[in-house]
Amino acid sequence: MTEAVIVSAVRSPIGRANKGSLRGMRGDDLAAQMVRAALDAVPGLDPATIDDLMMGCAQPAGEQGYNIARMVAMQLGLDSVPGTTVHRYCSSSLQTSRMALHAIKAGEGDVFISAGVETVSRFGFGKSDGMPDTKNPAYFDGMERTKAMAKDHEARWSDPRERGEHPDIYIAMGDTAENVAQLRGVSREAQDEWAVRSQNLAEAAAARGFWKTDITPVTLSDGTVVSTDDGLRAGVTLEKLSTLQPVFREHGTVTAANCCPLNDGAAALVIMSDRRAAELGLTPLARIVSTGVAAMTPELMGLGPVDAVGRALANARMSIGDMDIMELNEAFAAQVLPSIDDIGIDPDKVNVNGGAIALGHPFGMTGARMTTTAIHALQERDEQFAVETMCVAGGQGMAMILERLS
Repeated sequence: MTEAVIVSAVRSPIGRANKGSLRGMRGDDLAAQMVRAALDAVPGLDPATIDDLMMGCAQPAGEQGYNIARMVAMQLGLDSVPGTTVHRYCSSSLQTSRMALHAIKAGEGDVFISAGVETVSRFGFGKSDGMPDTKNPAYFDGMERTKAMAKDHEARWSDPRERGEHPDIYIAMGDTAENVAQLRGVSREAQDEWAVRSQNLAEAAAARGFWKTDITPVTLSDGTVVSTDDGLRAGVTLEKLSTLQPVFREHGTVTAANCCPLNDGAAALVIMSDRRAAELGLTPLARIVSTGVAAMTPELMGLGPVDAVGRALANARMSIGDMDIMELNEAFAAQVLPSIDDIGIDPDKVNVNGGAIALGHPFGMTGARMTTTAIHALQERDEQFAVETMCVAGGQGMAMILERLS
């Protein structure tokens, strides 16, 4: 059976939104540099044989609108390469890899670019910016209930469907984390401890040069080269983090330090059939073994990885014990901890070089970024299997299993 293999994987540094190193860069310009770098790593590939360029983007509007995938293809002179922009929030560029897998398995193509981008600095995430209110009023009651819970620290989360109400599809991600923390008894201290772990592991990875392997530098319009993530912090301690105030609920547990920040970044993969890779004399980096996607109430979005990983494992006919490492997107420590418990993986295998709390989470980029990091982590550790997963806004989860080949 034809297999889908990854022959190139690159990712940009991750900038802090609005104040970081990439704040002045358009998303299409940033993504174009990563797609170019991914293709440069496969010099024998004729661009005319690329079947599609698929770009994950969680905010495909403004400068990231007008089908940014096709815009990038044209910017790079790839006139014959089609482009489509894919939106599944935080897993947008994991979805593009899934689409490449399915197309290759179905025999409908041999070469695909799976990429992702998000430049929150250029979009104004969380701001109205004069845009019309497009929210369906059917969900307004749910929104009011969420606001009430934010004010009442003794209010307990319960399933809105049991009360004959719609779940709050527009719920703020921080409120979903507070719901999960409350429902599963995740303490503020446990969340801060995980955040410290993320920063400390990322710092250790930097010290041994891991991020130099993982990151492809970006050149700004003024010639400045950016080659490091903005978010890494040296010497982070539990004492420092414990002084911060909660940001979503007055009596809550989620702070700016135990969740991911807002970010800018891009990543790109070249995925092809194993047959085409062999014809080109390429040694693939990894094989995509399987994927899985799942859904649940949006108000507990953070637990989405649990079913998604279960489905990916079932599709691969594997167990969690077969996985050497897990890349679990750290949207919030509050959802990471119960997800790890429910999935049943050894925490020491999770985010072995730190996660999004330290590195950042540019929504559309994250899927491809985690794939890139997982491949490099498997190489460094001389291990074979990784599972990548994340929770997804709107009450979803997604996962992908990789097998290292070189």
